[in-house]
Amino acid sequence: MIVQLRYRYRVYPTPGQQDMLARSFGCARVVFNDALRARQDAYAAGVKLSDTDVQKQVVTDAKNTPQRAWLTEVASVVLVQACQDARRAYRNWFDSMSGKRKGRRVGAPRFRSRKDNRQAIRLTRNGFSLRSNRKLYIAKVGELKVAWSRELPSEPSSVSIIKDAAGRYFASFVVETTDETLPECDMEVGIDLGLATFAVLSDGKIIESPKFLRQAERKLRKAQQALSRKEKGSKNRAKARVRVAKAYAKVADARTDWAHKHSTAIIRENQAVFVEDLCVTGLARTRLAKSVHDAGWGMFTRMLEEKAARYGRTFVKADRWFPSSQLCSTCGRVDGPKPLSVREWTCPCGAVHDRDLNAAKNIHAAGRAEWLNACGGTVSLLA
Repeated sequence: MIVQLRYRYRVYPTPGQQDMLARSFGCARVVFNDALRARQDAYAAGVKLSDTDVQKQVVTDAKNTPQRAWLTEVASVVLVQACQDARRAYRNWFDSMSGKRKGRRVGAPRFRSRKDNRQAIRLTRNGFSLRSNRKLYIAKVGELKVAWSRELPSEPSSVSIIKDAAGRYFASFVVETTDETLPECDMEVGIDLGLATFAVLSDGKIIESPKFLRQAERKLRKAQQALSRKEKGSKNRAKARVRVAKAYAKVADARTDWAHKHSTAIIRENQAVFVEDLCVTGLARTRLAKSVHDAGWGMFTRMLEEKAARYGRTFVKADRWFPSSQLCSTCGRVDGPKPLSVREWTCPCGAVHDRDLNAAKNIHAAGRAEWLNACGGTVSLLA
């Protein structure tokens, strides 16, 4: 199966290239906003504008006006792709309202601000190339030094140049690759996610919670206090903001790297993976919000699902309302809800359960039952 993947690498532009990238970011932002405004005005006036008309108005014709003459300083592919991004944003909004687009509802596209701490441009094949000296050439920017942490599996079809809030630059390539399925194995696992312990697997394995945000709280607090003392609009405040952004970026990068390593190990070792369908959004509104965000359950389960699809594994989410902590994994008796302080309990059948391990076993059984039911097999939680 051919899939599209993103490969991201750190790039190191020179000061002159950074200046040119800043111009490209600004021009792309202006074209995006002009395209949104043109579509809004046309919709309000009851006029139908085609995608070609919008692009001609905000790119081709705009270059010939004194107000937008500086658009000629950057590569035209950057401007065209910014216009296409605005079109896609509008299309996603209308498809979401009509029900054509699956998933969470998408709101109306918003104008981009020059004060946004994250800036990006996108280029197709006619705007970039990979040189023999292993540098990335960007039209009207030049050759960028790339930190190649791994080789690209195929020729990229597009690249996005991103400047994050911490002032770092990245090149994100879109490539097509064919992932070979992993050899089949006879192992299956259910996963119970938690806060004190990140995950307990039905085979008894425990994954401790790294709590990256909690560990960095003291450093983050000092950086934010230093930022709050700086005068608004000053250069010192801008420097302090970057220090805060770098501290948060370090936490986010560590969490992402940790989640990738553990999700990959689980997918490699198990033919089928079953997890509980947690309502992370709802849990993030409780008094445990900071711990829930720090755990990164949503990111972890998304990685499991994507890697299972890529490598031919089975991934199933158990029903959100399944009473995994109330059900005895030995006899199937529902023993009622229990407060979080109860970590062990004894079923009337005589079985003594660890709360998390018992829940993981029940999630494994429930997920497996849903999987077999979908395949037309015999369903039993106690099989």
